[in-house]
Amino acid sequence: MSRHHGSLPPAYFDALYAGDPDPWRFAESDYERQKYTATLAALPHPRYRSALEVGCSIGVFTRQLAARCDAVLAVDAAAAPLAAARLRCADLAQVAFAQMQVPRDWPAPAERFDLILLSEVVYYLDAADVRRLAEQVGAAVAPGGDILLVHWTGETDYPLSGDEATAIFLAAIAGRAEVTLSQRMPAYRMDRLRAFGQAPHALADGSGCAGKGPR
Repeated sequence: MSRHHGSLPPAYFDALYAGDPDPWRFAESDYERQKYTATLAALPHPRYRSALEVGCSIGVFTRQLAARCDAVLAVDAAAAPLAAARLRCADLAQVAFAQMQVPRDWPAPAERFDLILLSEVVYYLDAADVRRLAEQVGAAVAPGGDILLVHWTGETDYPLSGDEATAIFLAAIAGRAEVTLSQRMPAYRMDRLRAFGQAPHALADGSGCAGKGPR
């Protein structure tokens, strides 16, 4: 299978969603359902004050993540899945959405997150953009905050494999965070990091609150 050269542009995802509103079967796949359960189980804190979900798609996991967070900013490169995600999470006041093509686009520099989730998204980028993404994540995660990567390890036509993308990201962020969990499932891998620095007491005990961005 031939690989795409360079990071995949928004047009790639626009075309996918134009042909199918749920091209990866996020809403009905057993793989996705089991992966979501494992992802939530891998979060070391019962609650987070502020989370960033990169690549939220139609918002199926966003709803589940929101139950563990006071505020969630969910971003995606394509407009169609974001519209579906907004409808799916319309009753969740703590969830905000934004269209962003990372690493070109990123939340405001002042925003810091206790949790940053990169699920099935880093391998859409080429190596240079993965390194840029790692720099942005390292600057945006709060001291003691968690970063969680989850990626399919099978063959794809993406610029990088799940293993390649993860290895590049981990090497690039090594000066800002340490790996605290590495798991390989039959079809995907999960890697969790903790940012250097002392986490606020509110994060450690699950209390505290945070404001939400514009919807």
